Amino acid sequence: MADANEVIAPRLGLPVLPFVDRPDVNEQPPGGVRWKTGPLVRYAAGRPFVCLDDEITNADRRWVAAHHPRPALLRRVDPHRRLTGADLDTVHQWLARPRGIRDSRPRYRR
Repeated sequence: MADANEVIAPRLGLPVLPFVDRPDVNEQPPGGVRWKTGPLVRYAAGRPFVCLDDEITNADRRWVAAHHPRPALLRRVDPHRRLTGADLDTVHQWLARPRGIRDSRPRYRR
């Protein structure tokens, strides 16, 4: 979250970037959906988005498909291998795909 702007961004030469804050502790996602999914979809506000995370599950993918009207790439990153060239290739290919207004199916890969 905010720590990325203090720890990671300077090392990569990135500017301060927006982030999605952790929701109220009383907000419990439905079965199997991780805490980040709902806030990310709300932050996306109907825009296509990409999420790379080591905790993404099929429950998150199903929830996004049901609650987000535009395409979304939910890519699970192996926590032991970290972000790989294959992950970045998947994102690049997804971003390069043409998207129409009616294309509301989420795109995701393991």
